[in-house]
Amino acid sequence: MEPEIRLTEFSIGGGCGCKIAPDVLAQLLESDETIPPFEDLVIGNSDNDDAAVYDFGDGRGIVSTTDFFTPIVDDPFDFGRIAATNALSDVYAMGALPMMAIAIFGWPTDLIPLPIGQKVIEGGRFVCHRAGVPLAGGHSISSQEPIFGLAVTGSLTLANLKRNSGAKVGDLLFLTKPLGIGILTTAEKREILKPAHRHLALECMLQLNDVGYKLSKLPEVTAMTDVTGFGLLGHMIELCRASKVATELDMTAVPIIDPSVAHYCELGAVPGGSDRNWRSYRESVSGCSKISHRQVLCDPQTSGGLLISVDKKSAQAVVDILSDHNLGHHAFAELIPHQSGEPYVKVLE
Repeated sequence: MEPEIRLTEFSIGGGCGCKIAPDVLAQLLESDETIPPFEDLVIGNSDNDDAAVYDFGDGRGIVSTTDFFTPIVDDPFDFGRIAATNALSDVYAMGALPMMAIAIFGWPTDLIPLPIGQKVIEGGRFVCHRAGVPLAGGHSISSQEPIFGLAVTGSLTLANLKRNSGAKVGDLLFLTKPLGIGILTTAEKREILKPAHRHLALECMLQLNDVGYKLSKLPEVTAMTDVTGFGLLGHMIELCRASKVATELDMTAVPIIDPSVAHYCELGAVPGGSDRNWRSYRESVSGCSKISHRQVLCDPQTSGGLLISVDKKSAQAVVDILSDHNLGHHAFAELIPHQSGEPYVKVLE
């Protein structure tokens, strides 16, 4: 009988936790080249948003994004499903609908049998079919670690485009999925996750963020982004910085996937990406002196939820939609004015 192959043993990181740290990424993207702007490029690399958007000139826009990573779970079909769900999320976060996807696939062909890789691709194909888009092609390489993801093309009505820069003072913040995915998957990789908790992260990661398209039609939704590898804290700071606002964060209001998350943190099941996130964003935060709070707020979320900024006066319409989709529908923070030189997020402990 062949030994069971655990995909997570072939990767150093896993899921969105293997992202390059934000401060390191900023250095990589520095350029001395002077390139004229492209007039029809609505959102590009300089905007720090979820996807690129190109104006067709007739009120419509094309959305383009890509996302891929190494295994966060051992089951190959689940790995493919999670990676595909995560890649599609960037399109939904812009208020768009995906049109088609192509696969990005890397495989250590001399170490892991090909039928296992086939199951990964099949998982991606399954999710694309569920989202109503074809997995129309892709590119594969031989690599030292298993890699899977998608490049996704979508379309939208530009009037419904949701940037991460439109949030206003007084808006309420909603998060559609709870935190703790990175902690639970790290516990599973270290083989300390209890059987009763094994379904929690998987169910969360496999939930499509397609509600973003419906929310995009509401003018009371002022900004939207998805929470992934930089953790809730990082993505909140990016939204606040882009929108020139700030927020105070009451930790008792932050949605957590399960009380067991604190226990696994105590056991050391904290992704390496959490510390990288904190080092990258700590200058933009006040408070957050408790390590346990940092571990949750900086936890890399693979296929995490949508972070939504909503006009307080019209929030009920958003609450109704989120509730109908069985998603988190309780506001956890409110946006306040940002003073120059002050932190963007104040954590109340």
